[in-house]
Amino acid sequence: MQVIFTPATERAIAEAARWSTGHNLVELQTVPMLLGLLAESECRAAVILRKHNITKETLTQHWPELRSKEGNSADGIKYSADLRLSLEIVTQWLVENGQTPELATEHVLLALAAADHELGRWLRDQGVAPQSIREEIAQLYGWPDKTFSSKPIDLPDGIEPLSVEDSIDGHLLAELLNRTPEELAELSVRQPSNEEIFDEELSPGSALRALRVIDAAANRAREGLRVAEDYVRFVLDDTHLTEQLKQLRHDLVAALSPISPYLRLVARETQHDVGTQLTTRSEQARGRLEDVLTANLVRLQESLRSLEEFGKLVDPGMAAAVKQLRYKAYTLQRAITITTTARHRLASAKLYVLIDGRSSPREFESMVRALIESGVDIIQLRDKILDDRQLLARARQLAALTSACNTLFIMNDRPDLAALAGADGVHVGQGELSVKDARSIVGPHALVGVSTHSLEQARGAVLDGADYIGVGPTFPSGTKQFDDFPGIELLEAVSARIRLPAFAIGGIDASNVERVIAAGFTRIAVSGAITSAGDVTLAVEELLAKLS
Repeated sequence: MQVIFTPATERAIAEAARWSTGHNLVELQTVPMLLGLLAESECRAAVILRKHNITKETLTQHWPELRSKEGNSADGIKYSADLRLSLEIVTQWLVENGQTPELATEHVLLALAAADHELGRWLRDQGVAPQSIREEIAQLYGWPDKTFSSKPIDLPDGIEPLSVEDSIDGHLLAELLNRTPEELAELSVRQPSNEEIFDEELSPGSALRALRVIDAAANRAREGLRVAEDYVRFVLDDTHLTEQLKQLRHDLVAALSPISPYLRLVARETQHDVGTQLTTRSEQARGRLEDVLTANLVRLQESLRSLEEFGKLVDPGMAAAVKQLRYKAYTLQRAITITTTARHRLASAKLYVLIDGRSSPREFESMVRALIESGVDIIQLRDKILDDRQLLARARQLAALTSACNTLFIMNDRPDLAALAGADGVHVGQGELSVKDARSIVGPHALVGVSTHSLEQARGAVLDGADYIGVGPTFPSGTKQFDDFPGIELLEAVSARIRLPAFAIGGIDASNVERVIAAGFTRIAVSGAITSAGDVTLAVEELLAKLS
């Protein structure tokens, strides 16, 4: 279906193409699209937004990761999955009302406000009601709004309501829900036949059974994804992982696009499904929130495998696409599980202190004992002067001192020495070993931390399987030199989107820690603020009091 944009909408798209939300510099996303509408200040969309006090400043405050991409052009731009879904919804609405699919700015605003994605929910929270916009548009153009009618729809037996997420190649399955049984029967004439989709060697009966499996597996996969998404959204409050799962749902819809949605519905036979009456005791038991997550991630992966295998009968390309989604699901399961576990494991860890090997083993022991007795949660051994033998000796000394208390020992940069000394974990930087390589040396039980200097790096560390991240540098430091300081702005962006344990680092002391806390961080990593203090115990107590 060819979509036409009005000149005002084209100008809004050109402006939106100059913005990105963090790591995605290729696709046009929903929030930049809203910025583009606001920039077209005299258009109807901008007028509606101003009525609800939505401005460029409002958006940049709520999405601090918004960045300008100077020099980018709207020519040949790709739309994100969320934006494509939004535009499909409103385009279908125009077609159902007998209108040319020409999208003015008010249509684009309706598209953004009506869809089930982060921006859509936020707009509705601000009072931008899709129904009001639809009514305003219908009145403006002088035609009835029939597709979104509130009149109940009588569906044929066996046909279940579908969501807009079942949109395939611009043809919304919501179209089926606006048909009488007679119209639905006539509509089937326009749907692809089994012969058009399935291999000629597959009999009609086998094709129907394969479709039935695919339909059931697709439904289970989406249901499992939705439950997992609800967990990371409402339990973890993690925007980054919520976005990852939402993208996976959209990718699943795209992967299934070779199969006619109508044929899936025809093959569905819920009333005579022998599995609907089967259950086990374990299916009814959920002792913890994490049990709900685990059960549904497993449900997702098993369903994707079933889709992949039976999909090979239908379309090898579809099966290959589903296979890649299964691998993504494995990655997300690891990221979500590690985030959940690390939050429990590091729940009380607030103060992280980096120390060197000092001038002698005796002085080193004195410093470590002072830190432990003062209540420091984590001690990292970071020394660039000692040779390997001396450094390993200090590491073993620190491991012995922390073994009988709750203070954790992290080795900087050297997973080999961490493993030899029996450290609780290792910390690596962006230019050092990867999380994968570090974990292959220290093993599955050790903590692996990563230094991050941007929101993109923080997101990457989550998916790489890090147990925690250091975020900074926040302020100039006396122990390490940096050319650039992402500062408080980075802390605000990370705290708003990521729930993996994160420690602010870089020049933090008692004089500026309140700014760190105000940015959403309650965990800090420091060095000189404590190790260079005249009274180590007093310096620790002061910082812990502020963090509490």
